[in-house]
Amino acid sequence: MTLAFQPATGLLASLDLLEVSLAANVAHVRLNRPAKRNAMNDTLVQQLQTALVNLPSEIKAVVLSGAGEHFCAGLDLSELAERSVAEGVLHSRLWHGVMDSVQFGRVPVVAVLHGAVVGGGLELASSTHIRVAERSAYYGLPEGQRGIFVGGGGSARVPRLVGVACMTDMMLTGRVLDAEEGLQRGLSQYLVDDGAGFAKACELATRIASNAPLSNFAVMQALPRIADLSQPDGLFVESLMAAIAQGDEAAKSRLRDFLEKRAGKVVKSS
Repeated sequence: MTLAFQPATGLLASLDLLEVSLAANVAHVRLNRPAKRNAMNDTLVQQLQTALVNLPSEIKAVVLSGAGEHFCAGLDLSELAERSVAEGVLHSRLWHGVMDSVQFGRVPVVAVLHGAVVGGGLELASSTHIRVAERSAYYGLPEGQRGIFVGGGGSARVPRLVGVACMTDMMLTGRVLDAEEGLQRGLSQYLVDDGAGFAKACELATRIASNAPLSNFAVMQALPRIADLSQPDGLFVESLMAAIAQGDEAAKSRLRDFLEKRAGKVVKSS
């Protein structure tokens, strides 16, 4: 599936390390440092946050990709400065804020993963909601070999996908996962041939954008928090969110459509 994306204007067009384009209710945000394998410096990270918080109101989903041969090779080590402990904490918290704006932002984000998805690139990918990997994708956490530690939220998000034991192995030994193992371990939910990731992501983003906004909000905001609660507390929050969602007029309209046979039933995907 392809969408007729047009370049964004105004503030979104001024972000020189990103390419932002819009099509109906879907935005495409592309990391644009291909010569650096889309390695992230502070400017790129901050521009990503700026893009996500300034999307037009009609945008209901985002496709996130990387220009060139790689999604993102992680932190740009050439710009890594010597910092005091206090400065290091503040720098890490800056990144945490940006990753939170991806995971807990206004709209769901579908990532297209190809080539290197390494270090900070894997941290960024793990903060997105749906991940489509091409067969060229590979995953690594080389911080252990660089004498540093993950600082962009990886220790909180990646183990929820692959488990603590797998992340420990990746960091201690430098183990790299290929696209197939990444799929099996939950680093991606979809695996497609090289070159097919963007079309698949657009298809999924279009489907997501058609959902009731409050349903998407509940999945993005409530579901991960419920998973962190005790079961009794989680079930109570679930009841609250379910009541709020079903009381929304959009939900009532969609339920009427289903009961009056104007909406399709659940069928197995081909």
